Amino acid sequence: MHEEDTTALLKLVLAGGAVAPRRGLLDTHVTPAACLAAGASAWRAAGLNNVQIQRIRQPDTAEMQRALDWLEQPRHHLVGWHDPDYPPLLRRISSPPLVLFVDGEPSLLWHAGVAVVGSRSPTSGGRDNAYAFARALAASGTAVISGLAAGIDAAAHQAALAEADGVTIAVLGTGPDLAYPAHHTNLRERIAARGAVVSEHPPGTPARPAHFPSRNRILAGLALGTLVVEATERSGALITARQAADNGREVFAVPGSIHNPMARGCHRLIREGAGLVDNAQEVLAAIAPLANELAHALRSRLEGALIRPHIGCDDRLAPLPPNYQPLWQALGHDPTGMDSLIERTGLTAAELSSMLLVMELDGRVAVEHGRYARKTWFLSSTASLAQAEGQ
Repeated sequence: MHEEDTTALLKLVLAGGAVAPRRGLLDTHVTPAACLAAGASAWRAAGLNNVQIQRIRQPDTAEMQRALDWLEQPRHHLVGWHDPDYPPLLRRISSPPLVLFVDGEPSLLWHAGVAVVGSRSPTSGGRDNAYAFARALAASGTAVISGLAAGIDAAAHQAALAEADGVTIAVLGTGPDLAYPAHHTNLRERIAARGAVVSEHPPGTPARPAHFPSRNRILAGLALGTLVVEATERSGALITARQAADNGREVFAVPGSIHNPMARGCHRLIREGAGLVDNAQEVLAAIAPLANELAHALRSRLEGALIRPHIGCDDRLAPLPPNYQPLWQALGHDPTGMDSLIERTGLTAAELSSMLLVMELDGRVAVEHGRYARKTWFLSSTASLAQAEGQ
C-alpha cells in the first residue's frame, strides 16, 4: 500500500463511529487517498457524521503516530476493506471490519480454519478436549482460530503451536500489540511469529468490555466453522457460535456430562441444531465443501487473478452447473438473507455458503451485510444472464 493510502486509511480508522459509511466510501472511491480527496460533502453523502468528519480532518496525532510506528516494524501489516488481500470469508459477514491490523502473515487469513472457543474456566477434561481437537485440526493442515483468552482459547492456540507445521490465528479485542490477559504476552508473541495476530483496533487500544462481543464476529467470520468445547449458557462462546450460524457457517459442539454446568451451553447449541461431534474428523468432513472453495480463492489470488470483478465488466462466464440453478433463481434484484435462501432452495446453510462463495468469486453475486443479490452487471447484460442460467 502506498504511504499516502496508509495515512488516509488510518485517518478513516481513527474517525471511529459507524463502520458501514466508511466502507461505503471505500467502495465508491476505491482507494483511501481518493476517499479523503473527495472532501466533506462526499463524506456526508456516505453517511459520516460531524464528529467523524472532524476526526478525519484532525486525527489524534499521538494515535496516528503510534499506528505509523507500529506499521514500520517487521511482520506488521494493515489490510483494508479496499484491499484484494482482505479475507473473502470475512467480507461476507453482516458487519465486516473496516481494517485488520495483522502481526504475522496476512495470507494466513485466507487459510481454511476452524474457530475453537469455550469457557475461560474450563474443567480439566474440557481443556484436554480443546487441546486434542485443536491439535488434530492443526495436524490436518487446518488453521486453529481463537481469541487468546484464558481457558479453552489458550489450550487451542497451544495445541496448534505444538504441531511442527501448525497454523493458529488469534483475534483480539485489544490492539494487535497487547495481550489480554496480560500473562498471555508470550503466547501472543509465539502466535505472531508462527501464525497471525489480528485486530480491528489500532495499536495501543486497551481491553474494553464492548470490544469482545464485536471481536467474536471477526473470529467466527474468518472460520469455516466454529467448535464450542465447553461453555455455560451465558458464555461469550455462544455469541460466537450464533454469529457463525447467522453467517451460514457450520457450528459444532462437544457434549458433556449433564452434571457439568460447563456443558450446558454446548447441550443448548446441540438442541438448536449444532453438530454433535466427538472427534476432529467429523468437523473436517463437514467443512470440506467450503474449504475447497476457499482454496480455489487463494489460488486465484496468488496467481494474480481478479476475484472481485468491477460492476460493469463484460466478462463471459461459463454456464452454471445444473445444481446451482435453484440458487440462481432464488436470487434477484434485492439482497436476500441466508434464511430466505435456505427456505427457497431447500439447501443447507453449508451447501449455500460453498455455492455462494463460488458465485461471488466469479463475479455473479454481490454480498453486503450478510445478504446476497445478483451483480448489477449480470442483470443488465442479457448475454451474461443467459449464460449464467445455462440457456
